[in-house]
Amino acid sequence: MKKFTLLVAGLGIAAAAVPVAASAAPAPAAQAWHNINGRQANLEARINQGIRSGALSRAEATRLRNDFRALERLEAQYRRSRPGLTLAERRDLDRRFDALSARIRVQKHDRNRR
Repeated sequence: MKKFTLLVAGLGIAAAAVPVAASAAPAPAAQAWHNINGRQANLEARINQGIRSGALSRAEATRLRNDFRALERLEAQYRRSRPGLTLAERRDLDRRFDALSARIRVQKHDRNRR
């Protein structure tokens, strides 16, 4: 009876550990999807943080904010279109957000201070 109890307890622990191990594994880059609104908030916060820390000059911040607003307008245009935001448009926005994120990173680390 004791062996049976230990076997059941071991199986219970193993069953509980499988979902935890699966959730701890990182998702493949191709399947990882970030919410568009979350990405926008993150990019805007990075620009604001760069301004506060002095890593972005006024001209750099203005250019980055203009690029950010252009992306917001493009997203609104995509959403207003007849079928809504399609997969191709979502991929286009994702690519453009990646490019803006890279520009923010470069501008923040180019040692061009105020």
